[in-house]
Amino acid sequence: MSSQATDLNAMPAPDLVSELTPDVADAAVGSGDQAVIERAASWARDYVAPRAESWERDRRFATEAFASAAGEELCGLLVPVADGGSGMSQIGLARVLEEIAAADFAIAFSLVCHNNLAGAVSRRAPAELRARALPPLVSGERLGAFLLTEPGVGSDAAKITTSARRDGDEWVLDGEKAWVSNGTSAELLSVYAQTDPAAGHRGIVTFLIDGSTDGVERSEGYELSGAHGLGTNGISFENCRVSDADVMVPVGEGFVAAMEGIDIARVLVAAMCCGMMRTGLATAIEYVRQRQAFGGRIADLQAVRFRLADVATDLEASRLLAYRAAFAVAEGRPAAVMAAHAKKFATRAAERRLADCMQVMGAVGARRDHPLPRHLAASRLTHYVDGATEIQDVVISRALLD
Repeated sequence: MSSQATDLNAMPAPDLVSELTPDVADAAVGSGDQAVIERAASWARDYVAPRAESWERDRRFATEAFASAAGEELCGLLVPVADGGSGMSQIGLARVLEEIAAADFAIAFSLVCHNNLAGAVSRRAPAELRARALPPLVSGERLGAFLLTEPGVGSDAAKITTSARRDGDEWVLDGEKAWVSNGTSAELLSVYAQTDPAAGHRGIVTFLIDGSTDGVERSEGYELSGAHGLGTNGISFENCRVSDADVMVPVGEGFVAAMEGIDIARVLVAAMCCGMMRTGLATAIEYVRQRQAFGGRIADLQAVRFRLADVATDLEASRLLAYRAAFAVAEGRPAAVMAAHAKKFATRAAERRLADCMQVMGAVGARRDHPLPRHLAASRLTHYVDGATEIQDVVISRALLD
């Protein structure tokens, strides 16, 4: 049993994963995007997969993984080519992240957060701030993080309480942010703050500040059920002084800027769930084909075959929902409901079907010398990021009933 489990370290085998990957998305991306997808897939298979379990065991942000991703030019995926980025389509980006999440969700989501910030800086930041901040984000010289959620404010993001008040020529920030992905190591912080509580979401402003600024305090990384490679923590601000040159999105537009990418963010989580399910299915197939019991392969037992058939069906359905929504976003069509369906279905499917893949492997399924336990733990967290499952139900039910 030990040798069989150890052999699974190399999973998923590239040829088997390819067989499990339909061409619904690949047929729609251009040659430039396809080259990046292939580079990301090779990097995930050759660099991330062999190291991901050790990063999770150490419960730390994988600094070396981000440095390696920078070397593969994976830090400016949403930045136009003219600014040194890849200028990827939303469909291509989803495919990149599906491939990376097939090896490790934490690394994939860390890169989502960084790339979303780089993309926002390229679109939103004033010229001086853009010229200063964008090149090190694209090159991977500096890691970015997005600070919106607070200890008492999650899904209702318009209710943030971190304050920004004028004091002469400066802004003074006070407050606390929570659930900051990349937070333990990020060097550029996109901070959403309230200038006028009476104005609600219209009072929100966005700053881009250096993580070493006086008044910035970081907590230790959170102890989570999984995905510790995200370096998730809390960051507080106490009499933190910044200038107008650090304003990325002006007062009144900060909340809109925070919400503008939410549909594609939900699509990306759905795509990452597909990556994890692909690995789960490939790993389980490889195991049950080899494992002998009751006079034959357990792959020939009907209960095993039908359970894996259910995994395959939910994987197909998840990918179709995810990439249908990605197409809508890419074409500028309304995508909120499609994105909500995709995220809701794929997150539920990933958790349930990864557990099924582990179950057909018997006790070996629970061992940490293959990726399924790590993926299962991460799948639980997908229910919360970029809008909890209940928020997806709000979006869907509004479309149905209102």
